[in-house]
Amino acid sequence: MRKHRSAEQWQHLIDQQKGNGLPVSDFCNQHGVGYASFCKWRKRLSDQSINDNVRPEVEKANFLDLSALMGNSTSSTAQWNIVLSLGNGVELRLSQNG
Repeated sequence: MRKHRSAEQWQHLIDQQKGNGLPVSDFCNQHGVGYASFCKWRKRLSDQSINDNVRPEVEKANFLDLSALMGNSTSSTAQWNIVLSLGNGVELRLSQNG
């Protein structure tokens, strides 16, 4: 018999599985949850969480004026190196030589 669960109930199961360290297949067997359903809901809730979090960060964006770092554009001594860490190991590096 299929049991219908709310998104909140699925999130609770997903959090439970993360916390106990069991492989997903073993967790599903122990809790009477379909493996494919668990994976589908885990992806759905993960994607929803990512989408929910993107918009507020964009709205809170701040800007940094880098013109002070450039100094006199004719100066040969003006050197700068900027590294922007975007998360998940992704970095944007900006450099200026001489």
